Amino acid sequence: MFKIVRREEMAEGTVILNEIEAPAIAKKAKPGQFVILKANETGERIPLTMAESDPEAGTITVIYMVVGKSTALFRDLKVGDGYQDVIGPLGKATHLEKVGKVVCVGGGTGVAVLHPITRALKEIGNQVTCIIGARTKDLLIMEEQMKSASHDLRVCTDDGSYGHHGFVTEVMKEILDEGDVKLVVAIGPVPMMKATSNITKTYNVKTMVSLNPIMIDGTGMCGGCRVTVGGKTRFACVDGPEFDGHEVNFDELMLRLQAYTEDEKGSYDHYCNVRGS
Repeated sequence: MFKIVRREEMAEGTVILNEIEAPAIAKKAKPGQFVILKANETGERIPLTMAESDPEAGTITVIYMVVGKSTALFRDLKVGDGYQDVIGPLGKATHLEKVGKVVCVGGGTGVAVLHPITRALKEIGNQVTCIIGARTKDLLIMEEQMKSASHDLRVCTDDGSYGHHGFVTEVMKEILDEGDVKLVVAIGPVPMMKATSNITKTYNVKTMVSLNPIMIDGTGMCGGCRVTVGGKTRFACVDGPEFDGHEVNFDELMLRLQAYTEDEKGSYDHYCNVRGS
């Protein structure tokens, strides 16, 4: 059992943080890598990119949004409870190098994934500007952590309740217009990553995105996480999860992610009804 040692509810209780005892994983984990978690014997395998790893404490931290039955099972775990399985670290670590001016763009729970990458880019000497966004102020996460991880933090909300009134791409475009941006890292909802990549392509700025396709085993065996990058099939679990945003077929990815939306909702509603009875 992988015990939960810290739990926080974020973004109006729809986003949950779990710090989990996993010393072997914490010792080897690098920015950009993920783990696969299973709540119990009959639970679904859920891939989550680590928001933090602490080799001294022997813990890893994951942050997730409750969207279906499996993440609802995760939500119901309390401090002292544990996951039956945590497997990792999986995937390729982020390629980190000193390039100069970097813009990191995060939306929703993608901000959690972006955090260790942003911090690492800053630590090796890059000038890092970070832009994070959410629909409303109440849905923003990790503002203080992202402020510490970057030289300059910009905050956006769709409804204007906090920070810039509008999308993260609007602020990013302003920064690109200033010139000399060498790299953009974008992590969040697929439409946001697509819009970001479309804009940066016109500026000829290298752009990396982290993809979240449906995944089962996480080791390249099942092929469930296949994505099309540069016209070729790639597996997010072993070839990614990070890819060149200018090469990703985002439309195909969005269609694949929508394949089980109705089943997911039905399973979640059934779980909540049974749990509440």
